[in-house]
Amino acid sequence: MPTANDPEKKPQPVKPPAKSAAAARPAATKTVGGAAAKPAAPPKPASKAVPLAKPTAAAAPDDEHDDDGQSLRTNLLKQTPAWAVSMLVHIVALLAMALIVTEPPKKEAAVSIVSSPSTEENFEEFEDKMPENTPVEISDPVADVAVTTDVVVEDVKVVSDASDVDAAPLAVELSEFGDITAPASDMLSTIGAVGGTGGGYGGRKNAGQLAGAGGGGRDTEDAVDRALKWFIAHQMPDGGWSFDLASCPSCQGQCSHGAKHAQAERGGATAMALLPFLGRGYTHMEGPYKKQLEAGIAFLAEMCVKGKGRCYENGGTMYSQGLAGIALSEAYAMSQDNRLQGPAQAALSFIEQAQDPVGGGWRYGPRERGDTSALGWQLMALKSGNMAYLRVNAPTVKNAIRFLDATSEDSGAFYGYMGPGREIATTAAGLLCRMYLGWKKDDPALQRGAEFLAKKGPTTDLYYDYYATQVMHHMEGEIWQAWNAKMKPMLLKSQATSGHEAGSWYDGFTGGIAGGHAPKVGGRLYCTSLATMILEVYYRHLPIYRNQVTEEEFRE
Repeated sequence: MPTANDPEKKPQPVKPPAKSAAAARPAATKTVGGAAAKPAAPPKPASKAVPLAKPTAAAAPDDEHDDDGQSLRTNLLKQTPAWAVSMLVHIVALLAMALIVTEPPKKEAAVSIVSSPSTEENFEEFEDKMPENTPVEISDPVADVAVTTDVVVEDVKVVSDASDVDAAPLAVELSEFGDITAPASDMLSTIGAVGGTGGGYGGRKNAGQLAGAGGGGRDTEDAVDRALKWFIAHQMPDGGWSFDLASCPSCQGQCSHGAKHAQAERGGATAMALLPFLGRGYTHMEGPYKKQLEAGIAFLAEMCVKGKGRCYENGGTMYSQGLAGIALSEAYAMSQDNRLQGPAQAALSFIEQAQDPVGGGWRYGPRERGDTSALGWQLMALKSGNMAYLRVNAPTVKNAIRFLDATSEDSGAFYGYMGPGREIATTAAGLLCRMYLGWKKDDPALQRGAEFLAKKGPTTDLYYDYYATQVMHHMEGEIWQAWNAKMKPMLLKSQATSGHEAGSWYDGFTGGIAGGHAPKVGGRLYCTSLATMILEVYYRHLPIYRNQVTEEEFRE
C-alpha cells in the first residue's frame, strides 16, 4: 500500500481469504488503490440529526497500519462477515434516526364556536336604525342577573318578543338536552329547522298546501292575511309595536281595547306582532313585508343590545323575555342572517341565568319561584334556539323538567300553576312541553291528558286554545279532527270585519291564567297574535309524531 513516505511503491492487490462470507459481497471488501473501500455511510435523514461521535475503528485515519503494512480498517473488514457489517450499518442508521431532533407538531388552539358575528359584518342593513350602544341603567330585579356569555351583544342585532302576558306563541319541540329527556332520534331530528320535518319550520314554505291538507284552507289563509295587514297598520314609526293602540299614530285609539297600562312592554308587543309573520313564513329577507319586518327586527335588536341580553324594559317581565327568545331564534333560523345570531344567543343565555336555581322554573322576575305559564315561554324559547343551532345548556332543561314534575299530577297527565293541579290552561302548556321533551305519542299520561283537553274542547280562553290546539295537532287523528271542527269556525266568525279593527280579535275572548287577565295586559294586539298563530297551526310546526315509525310498521 503506498504511503506518504513511499509514493513509488506499486499497489499490491489484496487477496480475500478463501471461503470467506465476504466473498459473496465483494463490494464490502473491494480495494481501491490497495486500500479497502470505506463502508457506505448511512443515509442522511431529511431533518437535521444530532451529529454522531466517531471514536470507532471504522473511522480510524488511513495512516494506522498493522505489522504487514496494511491498514487496520482493511484487516477488520476482511475478517468481519458481511452480515455483521450490514448489521452494524443498520444499527448506526437507526441510532442516527433516533437522535434526530424534530420539533413536535404545534397543538392547535381550541376553536370556540360562538354566535357573535364580526364587528365589520354586523347589521349592515340595520346600521341606520341601530343607535350607539350606550350603557343602560337597570333598576329592576334583573340587574342582579349577569349574563356571562361569549356573545358580543353590542355587535349584533336582535329580535325580542312579548309582553307580560301569559301566552305562548309558537310551539317548538325541545330537542335532546340531557339523558333524562327524549332520545336523540326524537329531539334532534328537527334541528336546523327550515327544511326539517317532524316539527321544524319547513311547512311554512308550503303554507297554503298544508293548510288545505290539515283541516284549514283558503278561508283560514285569508283570515291570517287580514290579521297580518292589521299588524302592519299598527306598526309604530320606530319599527316596533305597542299594546297601547292609542299611541299608534295611524290608529290613535280607533281600535278598542288597547292596553294603555302596558306601554312599558314595547319589546313584548313587538315580538307578539312579529311571530305571526314568521309563522306564515315571512321574514325581513323573504315575503311581502320585508321592509316592515326589517324595521321591527331592528327595534328588537336595539333593545337586546342595550339590555345585554335582556329583551324587556324596566317594569317588564320574563314573559316578554321568553317570547323574545322565540322570535329571535325563529328569525335567525328562517333567514340565516348571521347578524341575528349573537342577539338570539344572548337572549337565551339571559333566560338560562334567570332560572330559579331551586325549583327550576321562571316567573315575572329573574330567579323567582316559577309558574307553569312563564316556564312554557322560556322552554319554547330554548327549543327554538336549539332548532337554530344555538347553544342551550343541558342543566337548564333538566331543571325545567324537575319543575314540571313538581307541578304535575297523575304521572304527568295534569299540571297546576305553581304546584300540582288540574287547570286546563296549565295542563295544555305542560303537555306541550312534555311532547317537546320527548314523550312518546302512546305515553299513558300524555294520552290521559290529551283526552282531558279534548273533552273540554276549545273555549274563549285564547291562551288555553293556543296550547291545546298544538297538543291536538301533534296527536293527529280523530282527536285533532274533532278539535279543529270546533276551533276553526269559532275563530273565523269572531274576527273583526269593519273599521280599523278589521282583521283583529278581542271581543268575546279571555285568554290567560287566573281569570283571564292576559287580555287586560295585552289587549287587542295580544289576542290577535294568539288567534292568528292558532290558525297557522296547520303549517307553523309539522306534527311531531308524523315521522315516527312503529315496530310493526317497520317490519312491514
